[in-house]
Amino acid sequence: MTTKMEMAEFEWVEKGTPNSQKVAVLNKPYDISIRYARIPEPGDGEVRVKIKWVGICGSDLEAYRGTRAPEFMSLPSRLGHEVAGVIDKVGSNVVGLKEGDKVVCRYVWGAFAQYIVCKPFNLKVLPADFPLEEISLIEILPGVIHTAELAQIDQSKNVLIMGQGVSGLVLTQVIKLYSPKNLVVTDLYEKKLNLARKYGATHTYRIPTPDTPTMDVVGKDFPDGFDVVIPCLLEGDGIVDAIECCSTGARIVMYGCIGVCNKPLDFFKVHRKRLEIYSTEPRRDIDMRRFFQEAVEMVQDGLITTSEMVTHKIPLDKIDEAFRIRNQGGPETIHVLVDCGG
Repeated sequence: MTTKMEMAEFEWVEKGTPNSQKVAVLNKPYDISIRYARIPEPGDGEVRVKIKWVGICGSDLEAYRGTRAPEFMSLPSRLGHEVAGVIDKVGSNVVGLKEGDKVVCRYVWGAFAQYIVCKPFNLKVLPADFPLEEISLIEILPGVIHTAELAQIDQSKNVLIMGQGVSGLVLTQVIKLYSPKNLVVTDLYEKKLNLARKYGATHTYRIPTPDTPTMDVVGKDFPDGFDVVIPCLLEGDGIVDAIECCSTGARIVMYGCIGVCNKPLDFFKVHRKRLEIYSTEPRRDIDMRRFFQEAVEMVQDGLITTSEMVTHKIPLDKIDEAFRIRNQGGPETIHVLVDCGG
């Protein structure tokens, strides 16, 4: 399938080699540094993108911590897939794309670099006057829109989103458009909950600690649980808490909690509550493209905003600092952007 991640391929060279670029490499957990590679040439059916901004996604963070390496990657490796950039070279067989087009990329991997080559399938063009800083987070929107569709939300549904990091805040904006009866969100930090209220959450709750059961906090107001639960947390253990938050016949859509689960998982409780559990990645290429197009339109039409989430902008040369900040987290850290074109 085309929807697997496209790994950027590089020819490694020494620093100072002509026609070379900087590329971030994860050498081992918590050790990421800059190496040098030749600027790639696009094939006949490819384009080259000069990268400006790349966001540090939760999947990048998990790889940095070493918690997802056994699943899909080996070390050393290259990270980065939330891309905003400009096409600077087009292969001879590519029609409809041109040099100078502002683009967002999806399903690329290894984009903490100055240039990547990819196929037209992996990008969407944005208007020339659209701010590049607003573009990188469009990459997560196809998965967010698919999550909302899988949830089958209407005016009768009480919806819980667990976590208001970058993806959680985008989810809140999208889910609000589906007109739930109540849109309830939780997070550790009040700053993020303030944004969530602005974005349409009807109820917000601060969770005192990562280990506090969510129903201990929200259960007084919603004793029967929720019709739709969307965990938007990194750690796989969160799925156990998500199950506890479900009403009978509820749906869990796992936008997050896709890491390793170290807690006992009570499948009998899943059975007894008659729960349905869904993953969020589209199964067909054509669906991903449709969601990609809808994502671009939502941002262009002003329905989704991302600028308020950007809390840090750090140059590629300081990629290690960017990951340390993202890893540390806290109330003042939401979205960390790496400037690959400075």
